[in-house]
Amino acid sequence: MVIRLLRYIGQLAFLAGETATSIRVAPMRWALLFKQVAEIGFGSQLVVVVTGAFTGAVFSAQTYFQFHRLGMDSAVGAVVAVSMFRELGPVLTALMLSGRVGASIAAEIGTMKVTEQIEALRSLGVHPIDYLIVPRILALLISTPLLVAECVGLGIGAGYLVATKVLGVSKAYYLTNMLSFTTGRDIKMALIKGMVFAGLIGFIACEEGLKTTNGAAGVGKAPTQAVVIASLVILISNFFLSFLLNIFFPAGAY
Repeated sequence: MVIRLLRYIGQLAFLAGETATSIRVAPMRWALLFKQVAEIGFGSQLVVVVTGAFTGAVFSAQTYFQFHRLGMDSAVGAVVAVSMFRELGPVLTALMLSGRVGASIAAEIGTMKVTEQIEALRSLGVHPIDYLIVPRILALLISTPLLVAECVGLGIGAGYLVATKVLGVSKAYYLTNMLSFTTGRDIKMALIKGMVFAGLIGFIACEEGLKTTNGAAGVGKAPTQAVVIASLVILISNFFLSFLLNIFFPAGAY
């Protein structure tokens, strides 16, 4: 199991190295990049909006139910905003993208692998990394931070409406505490996590697609493997990222 894990990490590192080299050396295929940005970014907006809004709404309600017993109703806004920025927004957006985008990338590349379309690209002098991997990775790196921002914004807005309109929390106290305890470091954490998760989703999905075998059975297995592995890696890496980012952006830093 340890050897398989190390081998898999090595394969991802090798793919990441080849991708970085292609970005630096090969000509950019702008049409493919814009197409992937539209499919990944614009196409994922609905699921991200729904996830962010209802997560912020229910988290605001649950926080109020607990804090109201302590007479801390005005602290609900600060807790919701910080939680959405630092944890819930980036993680939930990444998990939604791993299910929607990661599975799609793995299935598409896996189908091309088993039908020998990748070998056909090589025979035509087209490097598969340049044509298939680079546009998808860059599109994820561009789209994911924007989707994280959208998820966080909708979550905070929905939490505000639930707390002030439904549960009767004072608007002035809610906004004052939220703005007092939310700083630029929270925004930086959200965006950095979004970039890291985007890279993990992209490379894992592409790797699962590139190593697809056994025809239709392999194509069916690749998206499942991509989603499961990416989701687990996101949750595990989020733990370590939280510690590292709090070291690099200590309390009091903007």
